[in-house]
Amino acid sequence: METITLGKNGPAVTPLCIGTWAWGDKLFWSYGDGYGPEQLQAAFTAALEAGVTFFDTAEVYGLGLSEKLLGQFMQKAQKPIQLATKFGPLPWRFTGQSVSDALTDSLNRLQVESIELYQVHWPFAFFLSQETLLNTLADEVKRGRIAAVGVSNYSATQMREAHQILAARGVPLAVNQVRYSLLTRQIESNGIFATARELGVTILAYSPLAQGLLTGKYTPDSTETPSGARKIDPKFSKEGLQKISPVISLLNSLGEKYTRTPAQVALNWLIAQGNVIPIAGVKTAQHVQQNAGSLGWRLSDDEINQLEQITRPWLK
Repeated sequence: METITLGKNGPAVTPLCIGTWAWGDKLFWSYGDGYGPEQLQAAFTAALEAGVTFFDTAEVYGLGLSEKLLGQFMQKAQKPIQLATKFGPLPWRFTGQSVSDALTDSLNRLQVESIELYQVHWPFAFFLSQETLLNTLADEVKRGRIAAVGVSNYSATQMREAHQILAARGVPLAVNQVRYSLLTRQIESNGIFATARELGVTILAYSPLAQGLLTGKYTPDSTETPSGARKIDPKFSKEGLQKISPVISLLNSLGEKYTRTPAQVALNWLIAQGNVIPIAGVKTAQHVQQNAGSLGWRLSDDEINQLEQITRPWLK
């Protein structure tokens, strides 16, 4: 399995990341309704069997349950796992110590002494300044508890500021985790993608399948309906699905050529952008096997361009 370096000199990780937002989350993903620890353990095992060893979680996913489950599964793993989790800048966290304490709690839930990547989950930090926050994370790099520092949902300007604060400490900004897919290409038009490339920051792409829209599972004529909050999302309405049907049609035709699914083609397009790692959320072993099918092959330059052209309406 080829690897991608996080940032300029961070850890080398697999080109696909397993997302664990649904692990323990009842609110959005209805954890416990149709899937639970047994299915997630099977998904974890399937990922390792497919050679995918990079997992992304956060302290807020399932209010810590996602980290706990990941920590439990790792105890039985036969190979090294690479972990990314996130710090939530909440209003009552306004000191450097509160950042270190949150990291300690995450490490305890994960049952590890250090992690590959620690990310700031969102850019608004309430009473905690970016200087205090990022300098504390630089301290934690020096302490050896985190190997690389990342941010999430930061604009181009916010990313540049974070990069400057860390650079003053000799610590590179490794990652910006943002929404990115064929149907959410705004980072290409708002400066995030270009700034990341300039600064040597890796893009971790969450919702790389647009919460299931790019799987081809939902069509204007199908009776398949999404679960949870997606039920009221206009993108999943008949009109919304009609709008994306040309994209799904192209994904289907490219998939037939390579004997791949539309989702695998959509993930391969993201990987082909260079220095982009899709975070594919999973609940089952079947989801993992599906997503892992995006690896080990590559769309041609012409096919990458065809997908770029047909999804231009989603640049803005």
